[in-house]
Amino acid sequence: MTASTNGVTRRRFLQAGVGAVPALALGAGPARAAAREPLVSGVVPAALKGFDDVMKKYITEREIGCAQLAVARKGRILLARGYGTYSVRNAQNVPILARVQPTSLFRVASLSKHITCAAIMRLVQDGRLSLSAPVTTLLGLSAAADPRLAKVTVLRLMQHLGGWDTAVSKDRLWLDHTISAALDVPLPIGHADIIRYSTARPLDFDPGSKMVYCNYGYALLGRIIEKVSGTSYESYVKQRLLAPAGVTRMRLGRSLRAESPTGEVNYVSKYTNKSVVDGSGTVVPYPYGGFNMPNQDANGGWTASAVDMVKFAMVFDAAGPVLNATSIAKLFAKPETGVNSGGSWYGGGWWVRTSGSGINTWHSGSMPGTFTYLARLSGGISYCATFNRREEEGSPDFDVIDPLLSQTARAVTSWPTADLTSRYF
Repeated sequence: MTASTNGVTRRRFLQAGVGAVPALALGAGPARAAAREPLVSGVVPAALKGFDDVMKKYITEREIGCAQLAVARKGRILLARGYGTYSVRNAQNVPILARVQPTSLFRVASLSKHITCAAIMRLVQDGRLSLSAPVTTLLGLSAAADPRLAKVTVLRLMQHLGGWDTAVSKDRLWLDHTISAALDVPLPIGHADIIRYSTARPLDFDPGSKMVYCNYGYALLGRIIEKVSGTSYESYVKQRLLAPAGVTRMRLGRSLRAESPTGEVNYVSKYTNKSVVDGSGTVVPYPYGGFNMPNQDANGGWTASAVDMVKFAMVFDAAGPVLNATSIAKLFAKPETGVNSGGSWYGGGWWVRTSGSGINTWHSGSMPGTFTYLARLSGGISYCATFNRREEEGSPDFDVIDPLLSQTARAVTSWPTADLTSRYF
């Protein structure tokens, strides 16, 4: 597997700045106490102690305050661990520390993308949508600014072949102030504003000619799901995907922090930004109002626990109540652009690489205050790690979680047979 799972590295994203400035505001910096070995919860079988050791070392070196790990094999959850503490308010409105549990919720960022693609394939499977349908037809978009927009299909959106290049025209999901000013609309802006702004501008390359990772394409997929299903994106995913998979905790995230016992951790960044949730111009901690979480829905808006993510990932192992075999095969199929120089390709919400007679699939997620990683290996092993901060200037490399967990999985000589699933679902 490769570490460049999101198409752009987090270092490149940070170098772009996204309007951020360093800050030492209250709650904005990593807690120094995180340098100590974290408090833990959950279950780690002796045979899988190597995973726990890797996580503790990784967390300590990066001063991460909250984290999770879940490991599954052949449909059974074998390890479920929470690390660290976070702040909540009790019934008397007094702030207290809560220990991270295996079921605590984290923003999962781009691990939302395979969920969106599964929703698209479910609509296709039910005969309600075609992968070759143009986005212009589905959403009633004008191609006047660039006739090539008519060549952007559902499948090309899923595989990041739509024609938008953030190195040229920047990521629309992070341009709230620019779009607000350009359209003369107040903050917060919504999906309709982002689409109107983008549709009035030319594409950056011919659709289908190359792969460039694009959050905006997934925002469009979310709107297609809503248009075709006749319900909200979140409702459709919960009803048609999550409920049949037995996953009930997941929900879309919010921009602002709610200090209540919701089970969602706190997010940490040393950067700030001007608020995008109102027009006050207030400088806020980046994870809390520095970007618009509801607008991230289909490309990066879900909150979940690591056990939720590995449980839902089982949907892609074999035909079941959510997806049939044809749908799963479509999601992992090679795109029209073929395989990249590293031997992998982007399917529908997953990076994919052949491994023996099978495939490995994986993805990472990153936004201010969040880093996540999910992998499915050809031997039936899957794991998910979630963290409440990401790599920032001066941080050790976060992407090494990929080889660290992969090497640990390969080193296991005897896998446990006890199944923890009923403990958490």
